[in-house]
Amino acid sequence: MTRKVAIIGTGNVGAACAHYIVASGFVDDLVLIDKNEKKVKSDALDFEDAMANLPYHTNIFVNDYSQLDDTDVIISAVGNIKLQDRVVPDRFAELEFTSDAVTDVAKKIQQTKFHGCIVVISNPNDVMVSIYQKITGLPKNQVMGTGTLLDSARMKRAVGAALDVDPRSVEGYNLGEHGNSQFTAWSTVKVMDRSIKDWAQEDGLDLDKLNEDIRMGGFTVFSGKKYTNYGISTAAVKLALAVLNDAHIELPVSNYREEYGTYLSYPAIIGRKGVIKQVQLDLPQEELDKLQYSADFIKSKLAERVSE
Repeated sequence: MTRKVAIIGTGNVGAACAHYIVASGFVDDLVLIDKNEKKVKSDALDFEDAMANLPYHTNIFVNDYSQLDDTDVIISAVGNIKLQDRVVPDRFAELEFTSDAVTDVAKKIQQTKFHGCIVVISNPNDVMVSIYQKITGLPKNQVMGTGTLLDSARMKRAVGAALDVDPRSVEGYNLGEHGNSQFTAWSTVKVMDRSIKDWAQEDGLDLDKLNEDIRMGGFTVFSGKKYTNYGISTAAVKLALAVLNDAHIELPVSNYREEYGTYLSYPAIIGRKGVIKQVQLDLPQEELDKLQYSADFIKSKLAERVSE
């Protein structure tokens, strides 16, 4: 069976996704779509020039929405990260621009025969996932955002560094909005089968300081190079592969939670049809309150752009 992925938006993030996919030979067919035709055609030619030195071959198609008819996963990297270049970090700085762009793209997807899954990177992430789902009419389980999959990876990096272990040895989640109201659910975090709170008491870890490092991680990267791309592209491709491989893997992604009435990041089992099962965490009241606050914030911002 042919494995086919499309990337819509080939700026720094979309191009990083494409490079990871092509260099790793994850798919047979890759569709690249971007309004900047010169840029996207140049990327495609650049990838084709790489083929002779790669162990894999990937067929590349450019700016052809009809190719979405039999595409398995669309990755949306539409956005304008330059709008986040401001004194106070805020992913909602992109709200107006990206919601207009996503609405346009979603209408074009809706006109094709696409029936796969959409993985949304575009920010503000949870709001953009909602817009894609509403306009395309795809089932909610087939439209997901990378959400706090990246924030959780940043948490694992920070905790791993603090305890001198590989980040892959850290378990746990960041939850809620992929933005300023996201939080580390410390009740879920374990290292070497011990609670992070046990480690904090033993090693004198400052969890509040760690949480701020995690929350500001993306903006720290942004301040240095004016965009982020490697961490988020890796998260997006991991989510896309979970769909392609029917992996049934538990990931903290932006998915629609009925009890909160919105998309937000919460662990879910991901497979061929997107979210195939939702996880239910046993969170303390303090974290439940933070999650509710995050949900309310997302809904208020969505209401600014989409009438219910």
